[in-house]
Amino acid sequence: MTDAPMPESNEPAHDPEVLELAQKIFGLARNGDTDTVAAYVDAGVPVNLTNDSGDSLLMLAAYHGHAAAVRALLTRGADPDKLNDRGQAPIAGAVFKGEDEVVRVLLDGGADPRAGQPSAVETARMFEKKELLELFGESA
Repeated sequence: MTDAPMPESNEPAHDPEVLELAQKIFGLARNGDTDTVAAYVDAGVPVNLTNDSGDSLLMLAAYHGHAAAVRALLTRGADPDKLNDRGQAPIAGAVFKGEDEVVRVLLDGGADPRAGQPSAVETARMFEKKELLELFGESA
């Protein structure tokens, strides 16, 4: 038995192979490789895995406009309102990028358009996206 302290369960992994695999999976989400991301999650990768900026797989897929990947992650239990380290929600990122289909998928998946700073509602107002404001139940 060793006297070395046990790592905390929330301590980041420092194994280079694990970090390399995580970077690969973040890239798959960013590029919209739905089937492969889903397979990794199905094989045990945490669906709410985040990178060093707090961006989840869902955030990366949403921000880069991949509705199918967003849907696949949501059906596997991804938190639609998980904020990144800057307090941004996936739905606000999708509004910012003009990814209306992703916005609708996130709403269908339970995303709160008022979550985060700025929220999706605030972002839609900023960019005068009246149709999204109406979708969110807000006046233009």
